[in-house]
Amino acid sequence: MSTSWSWYVIALAALNLIGIAWLLWWTSKRRPGDPKPEETSHYWDEDITEYNKPMPRWWIQGFYISLVFGLAYFFWYGGLGKYPGFSGWSSAQEHAQDKAVWDETLAETFRPYEGQPIDQLAGDPVALNLGRSIFANTCATCHGSSAQGAIGYPNLTDDIWHWGGEPETILETILDGREGVMPEWGKVLTGMGGENAVDYVIAYVRALGTADQSTRNDFMAARGKKLYDGVCVACHGVEGKGNQALGAPDLTDDYWMYGDSKESLYETIANGRHGVMPAHRDLLGETRTRLVAAYVWSLSNKPAATAP
Repeated sequence: MSTSWSWYVIALAALNLIGIAWLLWWTSKRRPGDPKPEETSHYWDEDITEYNKPMPRWWIQGFYISLVFGLAYFFWYGGLGKYPGFSGWSSAQEHAQDKAVWDETLAETFRPYEGQPIDQLAGDPVALNLGRSIFANTCATCHGSSAQGAIGYPNLTDDIWHWGGEPETILETILDGREGVMPEWGKVLTGMGGENAVDYVIAYVRALGTADQSTRNDFMAARGKKLYDGVCVACHGVEGKGNQALGAPDLTDDYWMYGDSKESLYETIANGRHGVMPAHRDLLGETRTRLVAAYVWSLSNKPAATAP
């Protein structure tokens, strides 16, 4: 906070304290000519009246004491802008001390799981519960509390993994993140196959999910195959099985992360997609990441034998 802002804060605080003290003094004193407390001349139903009695002396003194306490609090704890208080206390310092204590407590809790294999952790009920808690706090925002994902966020409960579902691959994904990019192919495809080119590719991609992947008697799919072979095959492969090294999804299953409607597929192909899984290494550290990776892996795999 700059010096000018600090003095602005000090001025506001001082004016408020002085203003409250003056208001208290002004309203509590009696002046010559004031009616007695019982002479307000306000009556209802003949004998019901109101009084104008002064505030109790103890209450006024208590209010003055509160003002003095507030002033002392400002000077002791540093409530005057950038200037520290006489006690040397700061909220940042207290936060750092509390954080250090809790970090040590967490480290003690997670120490038994350092460096353990993911599948072994998945077989330990206590480790699995810790992983579930970490998932709820960190991952559920995107993947949902049930880990079934949403549009643009993968379902973690099935056996479909765009970047690989091996334990160490899942750990790597959470630690360092992933960035999946589907380029915009609308203009390229239109230049190659005309204004309906994207629709042709959609028809062929849908055909890849059929049992025989046949384009027989499907004019649009047949046209789409030529375009697919020229543009899409580099990432998704000749058979459309995808490439986990690139994060290119398998087009032959029935899972579509951005939806399977024609509109969604058109948007994906024509304008591309950009999905980002943030890195969690700095946020969670390796041991906590191992625990949450074990929980995620357990959602689609039977746990190994219970750890001793």
